[in-house]
Amino acid sequence: MRRLDRWLVLLGLFVATGCIGFLSSRHAWTFDWTRGARASLAPESVAVLDTLRGPVEVVGYISPTGPLREQIAAVLERYTREKKDLTLSFVDPDVDPAASRQLGIAGDGALLIRYQGHEERVESPINERNLSNALERLARGGQRIVAFVTGDGERQADGHANADVGVFMSQVERRGIRAVPLNFSQTQGVPEHTDLVVLASPTAPLPAATVGALVDYVRDGGNLLWMVEPGNDDLGTGALADVLGVRVLPGVLVDGQGSTLNVDDPRIVVVGDYPFHAITRAFRDTTLFPQASALAQVSDHDWAVVPFLRSGERSWTAFGGIDNDKPSTVAFHPEAGELKGPLDFGFALNRLSPSPAKSEQRAVIVGDGDFLSNTYVGNGGNRALGERIVDWLLGDDVLVDLPARGAPDRVISLSQEGLNAVTLGFLVSLPLALLGLGVGIAWRRRRR
Repeated sequence: MRRLDRWLVLLGLFVATGCIGFLSSRHAWTFDWTRGARASLAPESVAVLDTLRGPVEVVGYISPTGPLREQIAAVLERYTREKKDLTLSFVDPDVDPAASRQLGIAGDGALLIRYQGHEERVESPINERNLSNALERLARGGQRIVAFVTGDGERQADGHANADVGVFMSQVERRGIRAVPLNFSQTQGVPEHTDLVVLASPTAPLPAATVGALVDYVRDGGNLLWMVEPGNDDLGTGALADVLGVRVLPGVLVDGQGSTLNVDDPRIVVVGDYPFHAITRAFRDTTLFPQASALAQVSDHDWAVVPFLRSGERSWTAFGGIDNDKPSTVAFHPEAGELKGPLDFGFALNRLSPSPAKSEQRAVIVGDGDFLSNTYVGNGGNRALGERIVDWLLGDDVLVDLPARGAPDRVISLSQEGLNAVTLGFLVSLPLALLGLGVGIAWRRRRR
């Protein structure tokens, strides 16, 4: 009887093993228990896939020799896990070299990603960041042109100086946006097919021709991002402000709540709570704005004007000079006309477009351009907020809510005392403990 029980148990194990093998060949379960889910797609990659409605075809022009095909298949497996209608196939470029040359395939090969009649190429290195950037460009439906006004001391889109925005734009350009210079001394107006014009903190008075071209562009339905600075109200931009129905308030916006976040300079406005708007929906990152100007809405014309950046209760507009050595000594002087916060310093405007080619026109005015400068763009959520502003202005609402891109924190910060404790533990205490355990075991065996 016992022998029969054993055979039945053995038969049951074989049947269970066969059932597991049958189910595993038809269904896949994946569990990622790595810290930070490093074996899975990042949240921003998953969010990009969610914006792609319809099948995505990935064709890899990769030689079958070598491990590259397997490596690419392993990376794409994470994408197919999230999007079932994303397919991957391979073509040997050596079989038809003429077709490969026509497609511009060379070297180690490339991936061609096709979606709704558009195509993007990903070349070495083929990794998650490059793949997700290509998918995001496909989600836009084509490259977008952003023109930066130049010639009057504005921040440069490709500049490396502290005040320029080259770092920010280099990140944005990977997502299907191309920055071009726009100098009105060399052109009569804004070129066609320009999706957005950026006026980034001019430092010199704008010529009348430049202001007139910008006013005509806005009146004709163009989208505009205007970053102003304290004192920009005397640069000849009054006509542009009138078209938008806003005014730059005098003084520098200062805020005392930054001290709670170890920000000693009150001229750096720290924002962690935002008025509701599509740009700031579900946005919780803290942003820093150095030397900002407060804004006021004086007329709405036919615009819908919504503030999306606002200073705190402890803020005000400071008129007097601020001692750089002792900035915390600045005080509020209502008798001088200084205004107490909360004060708006970011407006989002939209209206029905005067142009028959577009249904809606959008504009954003921010009382600070430093937050996107090379110096400050890496602070807090500055870059993420800038990307949201650009996406909203371009009409890519589906991309506005993408999570901010970032890398997991893999750095352990230890004080000298902590480092000494770890060193003592691993180099002295642990070996002594193991030695004592061995001696104890040997002593017990001898007593037997």
